Amino acid sequence: MAPITSSTASTLPALRATHLHKAYAGVTAVEDISFSVNRGEIVGLLGPNGAGKTTTINMVLGVLAPTTGSVEIDGIDISRQRARALAKTNFAAVYATLPGNLTVMENLRFFGLLYDIHSLHTRVEELLAEFDLARLRHTKCGLLSSGEQTRAALAKALLNRPQLLLLDEPTASLDPSAAQLIRAKIKSLAKDDVCDRVLFLSRGKVLLEGDPRTLPHEHGSASLEDLFIRVAREPLATIPETPSAGAEAS
Repeated sequence: MAPITSSTASTLPALRATHLHKAYAGVTAVEDISFSVNRGEIVGLLGPNGAGKTTTINMVLGVLAPTTGSVEIDGIDISRQRARALAKTNFAAVYATLPGNLTVMENLRFFGLLYDIHSLHTRVEELLAEFDLARLRHTKCGLLSSGEQTRAALAKALLNRPQLLLLDEPTASLDPSAAQLIRAKIKSLAKDDVCDRVLFLSRGKVLLEGDPRTLPHEHGSASLEDLFIRVAREPLATIPETPSAGAEAS
């Protein structure tokens, strides 16, 4: 799952992606995806490998330019003012590890300087304490366990107090105990459920969207996991919908 979280500092959507399309030499990776992330909301992008989740996140970050479509962060068009938009954004992923030859503190200071963080020493100390990294401050990141590396990456991702935080598979490869701790930290950032809304992606398209607590029932599934498996295996037309309130069942 690739969660996208936001703070509550503005009335504008933290993120608006409009008709994103990405093709490589005739192969379509993402096809006409549109969604927004509101303030204080956590949106999860769900889908099997190759569904287009990471490509979508890379377009949001400006790492990839969409073939067509646009991305706005806090109302700022990333294609026109990328540095200004990304100053309000940060990112962490299991595959984007911090430089292993630098210590935890050196990494946080380095990225803090890139973001021009005010009172950087104080901010680094806050994050070391928040993510239980103080005892590891002088340990090189390449020597950390998977769970410790994930905590360090999340600390780095919060250095600039981002209005938009993108996390790609933040608990992948972690043991259940470590994964639970990371999910609890993500919950505390938004002070709500892990996801307020989920989007199911398959073959580069958004197939379903809704509240993760009610979406499975609306489509005749016992759980979100069951619905995920069905969406990954079946075309959307075969997924039944529960009649809406007031509608007559045939």
